[in-house]
Amino acid sequence: MFTVTKQSQSEPVYVLNDTESQSSLTIFPDRGGIATSWRVGDRELMYLDADRFTDPSLSVRGGFPILFPICGNLPDNAYSIDGKQYSLKQHGFARDLPWQVTHQSSTTDASLTITLESNEATRQVYPFDFSVSFTYRIRGNELVIDQTYTNKSATPMPFSSGLHPYFAAPNKEHLTFEIGADSYQEKQTGEIHSFAGKFDFSQAEIDAAFTNVKGNVATASDAGQKLKLTMTSSQQYRTIVFWTVAGKDFYCLEPWTGPRNSLNTGVDLLHVAPGETMSTNITFTADFT
Repeated sequence: MFTVTKQSQSEPVYVLNDTESQSSLTIFPDRGGIATSWRVGDRELMYLDADRFTDPSLSVRGGFPILFPICGNLPDNAYSIDGKQYSLKQHGFARDLPWQVTHQSSTTDASLTITLESNEATRQVYPFDFSVSFTYRIRGNELVIDQTYTNKSATPMPFSSGLHPYFAAPNKEHLTFEIGADSYQEKQTGEIHSFAGKFDFSQAEIDAAFTNVKGNVATASDAGQKLKLTMTSSQQYRTIVFWTVAGKDFYCLEPWTGPRNSLNTGVDLLHVAPGETMSTNITFTADFT
């Protein structure tokens, strides 16, 4: 049995449930459309810093923040279109704006669609009219996130999109990864490092960008939790970023459609023609070994 429940709190909260598998997903549309909890059986798979989440002045550290219309940061937060300069902060504005619930279903799965429309404030920093929709679906041990990007402008719309998921990891030394790349670039130094499935977690911070990913499947195996997470994405997702900091029980395995600064460099930058819609997809599967 599938259910979608709206809970009455200070802000709307929606909970998707699959009662047979005892899986659930919790979504806060007004807080950037973020999903804050994904449970399968009695296992919470996500990390959430509850203190930061209750303070709207702080960026959320946890759950599934949505990245749009850029992933990562721009030099001096600046980019130019048609000779005019604009400013966008890191990861764009989608994670900070309220999204509207536009559809829900509990027939073949539990699903909720949320939509972000352009407005005067977004046009000041990103001169395009758009409609972006994310549909969260859960069924069994699988979480599917379908996305559509509609360009309502008269000119092609450039963008990057992604997710910044925080997965719970009580002991990161138990983690191994299959990412489809044998090297990554370190953000702090710009250096290229070889990769054989493990990171050195003695570092204060790891911020690694894999931009030469082959295939559309990545896995994270946690021997301590006897958990294997598989991330499958549509072909537009060509970059995977791994991020974590010492002393915190999380790691981020982030699917991005393009690397940092794509709005300026054009590398893997997506474009939607006027009046057209682009569809993308990311699926997470949790297997307990």
